[in-house]
Amino acid sequence: MTSSTLSVTPRVIAPVSIFVAFAFAYFLSALLRAVTATLAPVFSAELALSGADLGLLAGGYFLGFACAQLPLGEALDRFGPRRVELGLLVLACVGCMAFAAARSLPELVAARVLIGVGVSACLMAPLTCFRLRFSSSAQLRANSWMLMTGSLGMVASTAPTQAMLELTSWRELFWLTAALLGAALLLIWWVVPQDEAPAARGARGDGSLLQVLRHPLFWRMAPLGFFGYGGLIAVQALWAGPWLTEVVGLKPESAAAGLLVINTCMLAAFFAWGWIAPHLARDMAQTLRLVRWGGPASLAMLGAVVWLGEGATAGHWAAWCVASTVISLSQPALALAFPSTLAGRALSAYNLVIFLGVFVLQWTIGISIDYLRGEQQMSPLAAYRTTFAGLLLCCAAAYLWFAAGRAPVVADNLTSAESS
Repeated sequence: MTSSTLSVTPRVIAPVSIFVAFAFAYFLSALLRAVTATLAPVFSAELALSGADLGLLAGGYFLGFACAQLPLGEALDRFGPRRVELGLLVLACVGCMAFAAARSLPELVAARVLIGVGVSACLMAPLTCFRLRFSSSAQLRANSWMLMTGSLGMVASTAPTQAMLELTSWRELFWLTAALLGAALLLIWWVVPQDEAPAARGARGDGSLLQVLRHPLFWRMAPLGFFGYGGLIAVQALWAGPWLTEVVGLKPESAAAGLLVINTCMLAAFFAWGWIAPHLARDMAQTLRLVRWGGPASLAMLGAVVWLGEGATAGHWAAWCVASTVISLSQPALALAFPSTLAGRALSAYNLVIFLGVFVLQWTIGISIDYLRGEQQMSPLAAYRTTFAGLLLCCAAAYLWFAAGRAPVVADNLTSAESS
């Protein structure tokens, strides 16, 4: 990213500095999202937590995160991304400290919910800032590279975190994470330009969340976000592992290595999109065209996984995940369909759809597998293949709904920064 492609501030270093400051916070939020999978055996041994307890503990993050999304969008547009991010990161720091000090499951879950609320703006705040300050092509690059830092956080939550446990306790890890969040807060405070005064932002007649929810493009893309993007995260964050152990028959250590391969491939894919996307798409319509062209590859790879069954290893899941990353371009595309003063609400509403998809799909995939194996007496292979065939049908229907839509209507004229 150079100053010629980003319309931000007179300082040449400012665009990169803004990105790095926000990316550091998002890296930590992704690490916190996924770290419970690595720490689950430790929690079980030390606190005598059952599988249901672990599920509740992991889900607390998503509960807090999802509940924050709609008020978050309003706050981002009214008060600005810098103010909102700084305020919420304080809650994230407090949540990590409370988690480190917790002695019971209710205390752990409450702290986990607070962490979810605290990091709820770690992606939406920078995307809103990019919408306000970056050109449309630079938004695609910055969005992809933000997601790349999220994948890096998920990689860090696996083997590196496990290695840290050899040197320290999980409680000390959360104290350390609280300190790192504090450092991210100070970096954003120091680097990111100040927002406009709330009174100035509110005096524009910015519109409301209903303006987002009534827009035809939002409903055209919502099923794709719920099933396509939500399904991608649900598999990456949870169900790829059980597939490798229960269907392919890998040992846990080998499955963990496979998950590392998947996350590393995702990281590389988002990095590549950051370079390629701005050259292929410079406005909303071109970006949506990329999603339409790339969608069939994702469906084909998921179909191949279902067809191969026990022959579908981490490499096949990695190929599907990489093919599905094209759906991530739908987020900046949707933001470009609205005035910059509605960007926060548009991005947060769509993010809520995505994470509702993650929650629902993670849950229903498990219910389906348990039902097919228990009530229908299917083998693990048959149960998994049937369940993921159902996910494939849902993703295909969502893609067809998206692809059949009419050309989107842009809700405002592009600003001079976006047309430069």
